[in-house]
Amino acid sequence: MTDVATNLTMENVFDEKEAEAAPGGNIVGAFLAHLVNERNDIVVLSADMGGALSQLREQHPEKYVELGISETNTVSIACGIAASGFTTYILSMGPFGALKTAEQLRADATSMHLPVRMIARLSGLAMGFFGASHHAVEDIAVARSLTNMTVVATSDRNQLVGLLRSTVDVPGPVYIRVSEGITREIYPTIPTIERGKFLVAREGTDFTIIGTGLGVEAALGAADLLQAEGVSAKVLDAAYLKPIDEEAIADAARRGPVLTVEEHNVTGGLGTVVGEVIARHGIATKFRIFGLPDTDLEVALPPVLIEHYGLTPNGVLAQAKALLES
Repeated sequence: MTDVATNLTMENVFDEKEAEAAPGGNIVGAFLAHLVNERNDIVVLSADMGGALSQLREQHPEKYVELGISETNTVSIACGIAASGFTTYILSMGPFGALKTAEQLRADATSMHLPVRMIARLSGLAMGFFGASHHAVEDIAVARSLTNMTVVATSDRNQLVGLLRSTVDVPGPVYIRVSEGITREIYPTIPTIERGKFLVAREGTDFTIIGTGLGVEAALGAADLLQAEGVSAKVLDAAYLKPIDEEAIADAARRGPVLTVEEHNVTGGLGTVVGEVIARHGIATKFRIFGLPDTDLEVALPPVLIEHYGLTPNGVLAQAKALLES
């Protein structure tokens, strides 16, 4: 397996130095500007997210289209451009990505196998202070249900770059869920990510925590706390949610209990698909899903909501103990 997408050579790959130099820490905008510099078949569209694409807009205005608060039209236009031989990237807010544009993604992108990439910023609870309509907590379930859609989720800055690299040449549509507010460095360098595979964020022997997005950071924090109590937890990063890493899940379940952690509704997300895999392989093990409850969620600033719903090291620690003691 190569370190980057097939037509990004080691000489022109977006690397750690460029990620560190990204204006305002805006890795997505810097990566897309770099990609447009290196390839003539990339067009980037924005659904009211132009501020994050200022570098690209200034350098390549001919490869940038701003649609404003018009997410459904943005997807249809991106598909039209993709059908003309381009690879298109859409930068959208999480609540208005797959959740609002599912019909357009299904009819225009996935059914036609078009190379359209939707990057959903401000996912999960990141916009929760605007009201319940701005919680993006069902998007994994919606995106995974769309035939031919690849679904990935980011867990830190370097992993984000690794995922963007790994999805450049996927032959069909891709949904890229970007988690906000992650402070822990999980990967010291940009990891090489194989399509459909998990990453090992931490080795362990007693049981496995599988996290995705912000859930990986919380899982690692809980693993640190468990280690102090003599319990060794392995942490897997579900970078790819579709295709899913059945081998990694089945191996974890055969070794011992499994806990999943996600900033997503407990229905239809990471926990659901992990449970399906365990059942499909006929493995008897302790299993627990931890995420956001399938009910009306509170409205508050993201850190308050994260603490309230226990998506923290201590919250995951409590879930792990409940699983192990059950």
